[in-house]
Amino acid sequence: MAKKKLILANGKEFFCEGFGANSQKSMCEIVFNTSMAGYQEIVSDPSYTDQMVVMTYPLIGNYGITDEDYESHTIGLKGMIVREYNDLPSNFRYTKTLGELLEENSVAGISGVDTRMITRIIRNQGSMTACICDAHLDTQEILRELAEYKQPTNQVEKVSCKKIWYSRTPNHIYSVVAVDCGIKLNMIRILNELGCNVTIVPYNTNAQKILSLNPDGVFFSNGPGDPQNLPEIAQTVREIAGKKPVMGVCLGHQIICLAFGAKTYKLKFGHRGGNHPVKNILSGKVYITSQNHSYAVDEKSLKNTCLEVSHINLLDKTVEGVKSKNNNIISVQFHPESAPGPIDSAELFGDFLKAIKEYKN
Repeated sequence: MAKKKLILANGKEFFCEGFGANSQKSMCEIVFNTSMAGYQEIVSDPSYTDQMVVMTYPLIGNYGITDEDYESHTIGLKGMIVREYNDLPSNFRYTKTLGELLEENSVAGISGVDTRMITRIIRNQGSMTACICDAHLDTQEILRELAEYKQPTNQVEKVSCKKIWYSRTPNHIYSVVAVDCGIKLNMIRILNELGCNVTIVPYNTNAQKILSLNPDGVFFSNGPGDPQNLPEIAQTVREIAGKKPVMGVCLGHQIICLAFGAKTYKLKFGHRGGNHPVKNILSGKVYITSQNHSYAVDEKSLKNTCLEVSHINLLDKTVEGVKSKNNNIISVQFHPESAPGPIDSAELFGDFLKAIKEYKN
């Protein structure tokens, strides 16, 4: 394996071994994920576009990559950082190794670093830019480049589909239009399983076009980047709200809140992992949720909107869900389709279908 090093914008330097793509230099924002499994879903999640991910679980790669478990057809991740990489998977379903997947998609991977130390740095100092590069490159020059690095603002444009496509199910009950801001395939699978034909449209599809498809409901998906860079999608939400039931997840949730006058802000180090406790304040239930986001909705800014808080994060009290009965809106910050708990996805997507049914009647 090639000798590499990881350089953080704060000047910290870690020497390591490379796997995946042997690129000379990869520079972007560094974040961490606390999940114990699911590295394939993380690598293929469009919400990680233009980020490198530190995996806190120490052993990664041991069950390989399987054809059925991708969350998208493209890989937007720019780097993966692990303590120990296993290149000899033990899994009868695997078709390639993680290293092979990264190499095919020009993604740099590194192993042999203290991922817990790196995670603690990010937790204490916040998300920052970082660079994976060849070990011989000049550190001071890399630090100058990191100081000048500007985070891209067109991530959703990169990952969204370019034209309409369809995912149908036999004997469907409802038709849903999904606005693709970087949609995870499992969201579409669940809607199919619940009896919905799904029409997936590009992120910049206007409300007139969406309504012309005559959907029973409209779904705004997850995706990467800052929601404030997407005013055109917020305008689409405003024009559809009240005319069709609406559901949003993650980025879609943030855009829905912005559409009604709320504000968003960037978290110090984000929420990424499969063990975040979220309380439904309307029912009292607590979910253990999967999350992946850098931004959150400012609760105070919701006061003069039609949206009411439905879910809160029990760790830091951030807003995890909103609803509007008058406008038939259901929106959550976490990822119900990842379903760390057995009923999360069925219950929340089921609420969306219940709203559709009530609206139609």
